[in-house]
This record gives sequence, structure tokens and C-alpha cells, in this order.
Amino acid sequence: QEVSKILAKIVTTGKQKLKSVYDPTCGSGSLLLRVAKEVKEVNNFYGQEMNRTTYNLARMNMILHGVHYRKFDIKQEDTLEHPQHLNDLPFEAIVANPPFSAKWSANPLFTSDDRFSQYGKLAPNSKADFAFVCHMIHHLAENGTMAVVLPHGVLYRTGSEEHIRKYLIENKNYLDAVIGLPANIFYGVTIPTCILVFKKCRENPNDVLFIDSSLHFEKQKNKNNLREIDIEKIISTYRSRIEIEKYSSLIKIETISENNYDLSLPKYIDLSNF
Repeated sequence: QEVSKILAKIVTTGKQKLKSVYDPTCGSGSLLLRVAKEVKEVNNFYGQEMNRTTYNLARMNMILHGVHYRKFDIKQEDTLEHPQHLNDLPFEAIVANPPFSAKWSANPLFTSDDRFSQYGKLAPNSKADFAFVCHMIHHLAENGTMAVVLPHGVLYRTGSEEHIRKYLIENKNYLDAVIGLPANIFYGVTIPTCILVFKKCRENPNDVLFIDSSLHFEKQKNKNNLREIDIEKIISTYRSRIEIEKYSSLIKIETISENNYDLSLPKYIDLSNF
């Protein structure tokens, strides 16, 4: 719930109305509905979910929350292998919490798929994280914002993932922010996670904002909890793009290039002696 709130607040920054919001791994639809809470109006909701039961739950959830059936389009299929919204207009807000490092086919035929062809390489079949990123970028409107939760491996893994990272940063300059979250904030997932924020038309094209909030949480019995104050700090730092010692840094694209497009947070924010 706390992470959903962060994603929703990021993609609605500066907006009162959204033409469309999309979640390619929408589950029961809670993330889509969370985005709607942050603005006065969302014209259309789009989602895709692989599991049939969860897909039915998502549609029911929409209706229970007062979304007219003509305003949502949720499909059941594997998003990477069988995308269902390719013919829809690009989406103004995209949010996702995809399954971490899932397997996918990485079928060579996908090298000519519009979602992946420009990168020159596919995400490895053992880790679909960047396949989801490329899929989402393809669906993002020029004036849109996309925020996705991923494992830290996406920040530094080499091979085709490094190649895709480099393309997104150097060739396209779409990466807007990297936000490190505390470990153990999702049930059943103990590893630390991060949020990557992408925009096609960035207001600040010369640098990327890094936020490391990994030490800002409340310890509970069997999981860590983001408090309201922690969420607020992430959002206000993201929106104002300010540098705070041992918390946030604005890093020039040239510096990221010198680090071979490794986005590991300790390279840019020193938490020693915190």
C-alpha cells in the first residue's frame, strides 16, 4: 500500500486530470485505483493480468470502486508474450509492480517487435525486468510519467541489461529518477527494491535524481514499514529535486556514463556513518 501511494503520487505530479492510466501487471487493480485517488479525474483505466482469477477480481474491483464499465479496459493474457493494448493511444500515466526477475521467452522474434527492436538486445530470458521496462516505455505518452518497482539488480547487472540501461539513458535520456526503498517492505520479499521513474520529455534533461530512502522506515515484527513521514520525504524530494546529505543527489548524465551506466545507489549517495 505504501509503495502504491508513492508510485501514484509520482505519476500524478503536476496533474489534476489524467486521460489514461495503465498497469501492465495489474493484479487486482489496486494500483490503478490508487492513482485515481491522487487526481480529480481519470478518463480511462487500462490493465493486463495473466491470472484469470485475479483478472476477474480486478474488473470487479473497478466496478465496486465506482468506475463505469466503459471507462476501464482490463485484459487477461501474458503481457510480454501477448500484449493486449498495442493499438490503444499511448498512456499518460503508467505504474507497475511486476514480478521480480521473472522468466520470459526472450524469443528472437521479439527483436523485430516495436516494443524491443530499438534497443538492439532483449532482456535475458531468466530476468524479464527490463522487458517490462521496454514494454512500458513503448506505451508511454510524450507528456507521460512512468514509475515501476524493480529489484536492485536492474541498477547494475551487466550484459544485455547494461546495454538497455545505456540506451535508455544515453540515447533517449528517459530516466528521470532512481529511488531506493528499504528491504523487507513487501510480504514475502526480503530484498531491497527500487523505483525507476521515466519520462519522454524531461524537465531536467541534464541530470538524474537519486534518492536513497533505504534507512528511513519503522521496524515491525516481520516486515519493515514506510511511515507517512517517509513517504512524504520521498515525494517532496522527488517533486522539488533537492539534494539532501545522505539522502538525495542530482547526478549529471556524464557521471553516470563514466560509471558505465551502473546506477547502484552507493555510487552516488554515501550512507556511511549515517
